[in-house]
Amino acid sequence: METTKITKPLRTFLPQEITIDSWAKIEKYFIDLKDRSIHSVADLKKWLHDRSELEAVLSEDMAWRYIKMTCDTTNEELTKSFTFFVEEIEPNIAPFSNELNKKLVASPFLNRLDENLFNVYLRGVRKALEIYREENIPLLTQLATESQKYGAITGAMTVEWNGEKITMQKAASLLKDTDRKIREEIFMLIQNRREEEKDKLNDLFSELVKVRHQVAINAGFKNFRDYKFAELGRFDYTVDDCLNFHQSIAKEILPLAEATTIERKKALKLDTLRPWDMDVDTEGRPALHPFNKSEELINKSIECFEGIRPLYANVLRLMKSMGHIDLDSRIGKAPGGYNYPLYEIGVPFIFMNSVGAHRDLVTMVHEGGHAIHSVVTKDLEITDFKSFPSEVAELASMSMELISMEHWDIFFKNEDDLKRAKKEQLEDALKTLLWIAAVDKFQHWIYGNPKHSVEERMKGWENVINQFNSKVVDWSGIENVKSRSWQNQLHIFEVPFYYIEYGFAQLGAIAVWRNYKRNPEKALNDYEAALRLGYTKTIPEIYRTAGIDFNFSQSYVRELAEFVKSELEKIG
Repeated sequence: METTKITKPLRTFLPQEITIDSWAKIEKYFIDLKDRSIHSVADLKKWLHDRSELEAVLSEDMAWRYIKMTCDTTNEELTKSFTFFVEEIEPNIAPFSNELNKKLVASPFLNRLDENLFNVYLRGVRKALEIYREENIPLLTQLATESQKYGAITGAMTVEWNGEKITMQKAASLLKDTDRKIREEIFMLIQNRREEEKDKLNDLFSELVKVRHQVAINAGFKNFRDYKFAELGRFDYTVDDCLNFHQSIAKEILPLAEATTIERKKALKLDTLRPWDMDVDTEGRPALHPFNKSEELINKSIECFEGIRPLYANVLRLMKSMGHIDLDSRIGKAPGGYNYPLYEIGVPFIFMNSVGAHRDLVTMVHEGGHAIHSVVTKDLEITDFKSFPSEVAELASMSMELISMEHWDIFFKNEDDLKRAKKEQLEDALKTLLWIAAVDKFQHWIYGNPKHSVEERMKGWENVINQFNSKVVDWSGIENVKSRSWQNQLHIFEVPFYYIEYGFAQLGAIAVWRNYKRNPEKALNDYEAALRLGYTKTIPEIYRTAGIDFNFSQSYVRELAEFVKSELEKIG
């Protein structure tokens, strides 16, 4: 794969250059697709390819608007550019997409398409037709616009430390300081700043819940959860499966996490373990520092991926050469990290907020896994084949977190530091499963009780988080911090119900890593084969291709938990 040269494929339907500054510029292409006569299988395939090209162009245009806005939330012009697409372009696309879906499923040539290739795509088309309601278009537009306010509010948050304004990400990295007084001070600075925005975020979320519930009612569902399951295309598991996942995690993962918390309290020689004691090294060593500048993070990640497979390193080299990576934490930059697929050019964009911490390394290899997934599927036949469900997308990224551990000596030359990093990663995997289960269970409660008050919401979260939190950690005196900690999770605001996928994928990633420990070459071949399928197979089929089960039963969770426990014991 070339690492310095890549261009968009020549368009066969749209002009090679087009500036989307009005709906009129693109409406005629939708009209063409809607009115075009289809007289053969060849005509239908050409129609599908033209539609796919149009969708890729629009998706990529929208992507760049979002990327630029999140890179600088203080720039009003960038926000306006994104808002223009959401308010002026997307609402006009929706009714046409519905008409095109109708045209597709009504085609007499539909059953002559390759069943193995198109079945998964077509079940999604039929579901989209089933839940489409014209009256929801303005509501969905409102939700897309309003939910982005979360990034603007949180991206503007800073605290002052040693006379300098620092981002919340930078402040959080100081929670690893070996001085307990400093950790407590930083913790309270962060929480006091969040407290200032608590009411604003509650008001925003109350409005989002209200509108989301109305969308569900309009579409004939009794609640937004059931609507969202349909909208997300959750064909391969049910609400009950999610509830069983919550229970499995509480029963099998919490005891393991609790044991590590007890060990932490003992090692730190503390009578009371407080929230600001959870990230510091238990032996009093300074925080892990795998890199200094973002350039070093990129270069070391490339070297790390080279040790796994040269192809994976080339993906990052390519993105670096194209300027498709923005890693530094800055004031005004939206929080979090993502890999945004760019379906036309096929090379995604990685966004994150690095401050030199170990967590940044994990985020980088995580998003690198997504990037590999994007690049190895860029030549699939239609855009929808490259738009994988999160259960599959997150398997790619979370597996890479664990696989890459075998090559983290690139970042940690000291053997003790390397062991610490691996131990942190595995303990974090356990904590992540608990947090995911809590966030997902909370959302089931939220949308099952859409008319709840803010006070009931806070109590509802406390009730949920207590089922997944260690009882060893003492929150006395700062209960308010715990009761609003759900506000820290971007997904709850911006992409509701998109979170449990991380939990399913974390289990899958542990299984992939277990295979890698046993037979690296076969495990990577299976992993890559699964990724290359894109979304042309069901989720269970993709997991089977990866050499693992799509399974979240209590017995399976216990099996994987025992494997993680044994690996932690080996690290020592």
